[in-house]
Amino acid sequence: MTTDEKLAAILAAVQTDPGNRGLARDPHDNLFTATEGDFEAACRSIASNRSAIVALTTGFYIPSASPPAFETDGPLGVIFLQRALLGCHVPTLPYCEGAVNRTMASAREACNLPALDVGAEAWSHLIVIERSGPGAGGRHHTMRGVDITEHFDARVTQQFRTRKDPRVKSVHTIGIGDGGNEVGMGKIPHETIVKNIPNGDLIHCRVPTDHLIVAGVSNWGAYALVAGVYVLRGVKPPADLFDPDREREILEVMVREGPLVDGVTGRQTATVDGLSWDEY
Repeated sequence: MTTDEKLAAILAAVQTDPGNRGLARDPHDNLFTATEGDFEAACRSIASNRSAIVALTTGFYIPSASPPAFETDGPLGVIFLQRALLGCHVPTLPYCEGAVNRTMASAREACNLPALDVGAEAWSHLIVIERSGPGAGGRHHTMRGVDITEHFDARVTQQFRTRKDPRVKSVHTIGIGDGGNEVGMGKIPHETIVKNIPNGDLIHCRVPTDHLIVAGVSNWGAYALVAGVYVLRGVKPPADLFDPDREREILEVMVREGPLVDGVTGRQTATVDGLSWDEY
């Protein structure tokens, strides 16, 4: 397979819709077609930068969960990116709400990941995975239209807007999402979101990123991004990186210490988006 064929195969593997959210309800104009070329561009932006420093953010609050908490989709992907990019000698650091940061700290300790403390002026990339973002009215909403604005720090979202200011150092921004209400989805036309996603008119996040990866599960988008970077750099991944058993062990730590909850079932279980572990 050529490099382009490998990248296309990786993307195809994660661009399904296991939760039937309507990611490709319109076969000609949908969240997948609207982001054509973004996956490869995102991978190349990291792979080609030999001095990359990547900041990572995530967090989606589930108010109906027991207990109400942030969900497992997103944080697990961030830790995976930290583990994976370390193998490519790319430093990373989390940039999240306090509650999510505490969860990240427990997972980083379990994975023996080094702590990096650098200012925003040193970042080359800012990647957001499954992080709620504001719609046209400035409010954050769940897929069901529940307002969860109070649980988010506007300063995190502002980083994505500030990076477009010509007076600020240019930083590549990459969004990863699976529902239309996450930071990065502002890159997709509103009409496309509305025709594919239920409640799309209300929940569509209007904050764009330079590149946007839409996947059936946001964590899958993180796995794909890493695979693409490794392909482009011609580097073999560490033996335990794509090990499902190791991934589940890390998720169990995060669920217990967070706590984190499944975003679909609302339960404090080591599952993602209501999928069984085998399905996931």
